[in-house]
Amino acid sequence: MVRTVRYADNLVLLAKEEMMLRNMTDRLTEKGRCCEMEMNVGNTKVMRISRQPSPLQIMIHKKQPRNVQYFSCLDSMITNDARHTREIKSKIVM
Repeated sequence: MVRTVRYADNLVLLAKEEMMLRNMTDRLTEKGRCCEMEMNVGNTKVMRISRQPSPLQIMIHKKQPRNVQYFSCLDSMITNDARHTREIKSKIVM
């Protein structure tokens, strides 16, 4: 029997607290299993947006996703300090 694993693309989860985000990722993982889908932890990024950002401690499939300082979403640059400097510079370069 051949088993095909499917992945969902481009999901963004937002939460006010780290515990809420943990619960959301746990529920997403569980719902994905019901549809025979898995979260690719290697391609998963997490980020805390704060005036004093610090790494998030979230585990998915017993693995820690990569903490990032910024990422691009829907043609916008989202940064962990909630400033627009990086986005403005990238738009000027383009």
